[in-house]
Amino acid sequence: MGGAFVAAAVLARLGNRIGLPTIPLFILAGILLGPNTPGFVLLHDPHDLEMLSALGLVLLLFYLGLEFHMDDLKTGGKKMALAGGLYLALNVGAGLAFGFAIGWGTSEALVLAGVLGISSSAIVTKTLVDLGRIGNPETKPILGIIVVEDVFLALYLAALQPVLAGADSMGSAMVQIGKAFGFLLVLALAARFGTKVIGKLFATKDNELLVISFLGAAVLVAGIAEEFGVADAIGAFMVGLILGNTTSGDRIRELVHPLRDAFGAIFFFGFGLSIDPGDLPTVLVPVLVAVAITIVMNVVAGLSAARIYGFGAQPAANVATTLLARGEFALILATMASVAGLDPRLSSFIAGYVLILAVVAPLAAGRSAWLARLLPEQKEPAPAPAAQGY
Repeated sequence: MGGAFVAAAVLARLGNRIGLPTIPLFILAGILLGPNTPGFVLLHDPHDLEMLSALGLVLLLFYLGLEFHMDDLKTGGKKMALAGGLYLALNVGAGLAFGFAIGWGTSEALVLAGVLGISSSAIVTKTLVDLGRIGNPETKPILGIIVVEDVFLALYLAALQPVLAGADSMGSAMVQIGKAFGFLLVLALAARFGTKVIGKLFATKDNELLVISFLGAAVLVAGIAEEFGVADAIGAFMVGLILGNTTSGDRIRELVHPLRDAFGAIFFFGFGLSIDPGDLPTVLVPVLVAVAITIVMNVVAGLSAARIYGFGAQPAANVATTLLARGEFALILATMASVAGLDPRLSSFIAGYVLILAVVAPLAAGRSAWLARLLPEQKEPAPAPAAQGY
């Protein structure tokens, strides 16, 4: 673990000197020191960092929840649902069509729909933090789309699991979906009506006790969420959403920063350990086609979000490039596909696709002004005429 921290830090410091974002460098450190590349191998089994990587993902999404206020959900719920729904329709629909077009099979197409359709919450969060855009007006729609994606993700995984397992019982699949939806509903009700009570439980002047309390709550609820068929990340996100609206919210945001940064780096390093660059040439053409499709769909989605929220070209470009990354969810699907015995090309495809976008997305987000110059400028609504006084 010490070697992972040092390697990630050294590469990130070198990258900062030439203006590169930290995310692809953390991933590169994992690739270079992993079992799939020649030379020194720091870790022969990526699973050795599995729990620490999971903690990194939980803390990244917990922080994302802290930044998403209930007032934003109340006032912008309809716009958020519309923008998120459009994003999913464009990207999941394109992924499903691509899956059927390459002809690997129906189950493979259903997996590819999720791979191409869902953004990486972890990379999106880290990108927003690294670029200092948490306070930007277009960040709220980005976080809203992530929330809609995570809700869809919970239901999608619950429905996909019995399909991949060959379950022929629709009742079994519906039970799993019902459990996932029920747990999400409980968390949503707690976020809506239980903030004051929960705030009192976490109210303490001792920073040590506060850290132990919020960390325990985030990890515990993430684990329970996983047992109910919901992604652990969305459980952590909901805890952050609840605690961010309590009287301790500002202190929690400050205290979680070093934990988020440290274990987030381990998450991306562990992600790199699982990638085998040697698999990329066998699926290079479909990977490049899929990357091109994803870029086009994200630009269309960015323009759609800009129209819904009345933004201009620059915020539209920020939305499109920030949501471009694919990551942890795609790797989960790759594991599920491998266990289910699907086409072996699928795992190689997912690794190559995720690696390219994990590197391209943060770079594109930092240079979104280039894309903004090519996008049509949103017309601002004309101001209402001032009333004449007498």
